[in-house]
Amino acid sequence: MKTFQTLLYYCYSPIDNAEKFAEDHLAFCKSLGLVGRIIVAEEGLNGTVSGTKEACQDYMNAIHADPRFAKTDFKIDEVEEPSFIKMHCRYKAEIVHSGLRDPSLIDPTRETGVHLEPEEFLKMKDQEDVVVLDVRSNYEHSVGRFKNALTLDIENFREFPEKVKELESLKGKKILTYCTGGIKCEKASALLLKEGFKEVYQLHGGIIKYGKEVGGKDFEGDCYVFDNRVTVPVNAVNPTVISTCRNCGKVTAKMINCANPVCNEHFTQCDECGQQMDGCCSAACMEHPRKRVYDGTGYYVKVPQPVNVEKISKRKHKKMVKN
Repeated sequence: MKTFQTLLYYCYSPIDNAEKFAEDHLAFCKSLGLVGRIIVAEEGLNGTVSGTKEACQDYMNAIHADPRFAKTDFKIDEVEEPSFIKMHCRYKAEIVHSGLRDPSLIDPTRETGVHLEPEEFLKMKDQEDVVVLDVRSNYEHSVGRFKNALTLDIENFREFPEKVKELESLKGKKILTYCTGGIKCEKASALLLKEGFKEVYQLHGGIIKYGKEVGGKDFEGDCYVFDNRVTVPVNAVNPTVISTCRNCGKVTAKMINCANPVCNEHFTQCDECGQQMDGCCSAACMEHPRKRVYDGTGYYVKVPQPVNVEKISKRKHKKMVKN
């Protein structure tokens, strides 16, 4: 019997003195024995927390008791063990980094795409005048995405606003956006509306809720999640594996972080190559002096990087590996 739960949620709702709220909220989560990651900003909350069922219920009760967050929709997973090692609650400028901080430009509390429940999304997604748009990053949709979905070549969600310019030809279509839990779609759909798209929708609760409520039909592969599970299955109707090992090309659903902390790239790698490459994406990363010990999971607790470590973009790193 599974005795732990993992909660995925977000809520766009103004928070006064958000930095102090984050500090107090961290103490509250620790008092419940929870582990996880929560981002707090003036615009709201974005979190994934994990702990005993009792602790998770206490947490949900407390969130719902606050009028600011009363409508928060929690996606609940039963898990064998907590999905994090530590508890973090951090203040940031946005609860999902988009670069769209000015509420006069977009404000998810005022206008977003029409929210579709999973059953409604399922009925609409294959219509002729519909485009299903994945607003997630490359590493997320590489391991799983909806059948026939349009994906974007972006490393981070903050690149989405620039990519909208490439979607001009779709303005006469119905745009159905989706992401993991719904949070990115709130800003993505709002931006699409501002840029002149007339019929914009979003999958309420994201891929996770879709899997729970309609069995995940036509979601190909697994869903990337931001905890130590890395990916989770969502399709119980017609499941498939679409990702392949970067190193040998073998079909595999396993996604890891490169053991080189400077690279730390998300990529798919089969167990055999994981052993041979010691959890690295390339021979160059295998030789890095700060390479972490690979334990077969490819999940590492984040630690601060030295200020003198040269950061390279994932796109630049890929070019280096290919050459």
